[in-house]
Amino acid sequence: MAKSKESSTKKTSTAKTASSKSKPAETTKARGGIAQQVTPSAELGAIVGKEPLTRAELTKRVWDYIKSHDLQDANDRRQINADATLKKVLGKDQVSMFEMTKLINQHVK
Repeated sequence: MAKSKESSTKKTSTAKTASSKSKPAETTKARGGIAQQVTPSAELGAIVGKEPLTRAELTKRVWDYIKSHDLQDANDRRQINADATLKKVLGKDQVSMFEMTKLINQHVK
């Protein structure tokens, strides 16, 4: 008898695990991180637009701006040379692409 109780207990615990894994995804709401909706500041809005957008779209638009205005350093492509508009956001003449993300995040709400 003791074996049947243990085996039935194991089956229920496995059934619980299996049912929790098979639950459908709740909703596709953006929760945070790169999918989070942000509103750019006025300075950043001059580059990416003023409407709220996701962090991923924000990053994409900043890179589109950099590439269209040829702002990457010719010798070290990791360095971004800021023009007058981008300098208002970055605060420096030249920043690395990794530092740029940190500085841009200060201009979103």
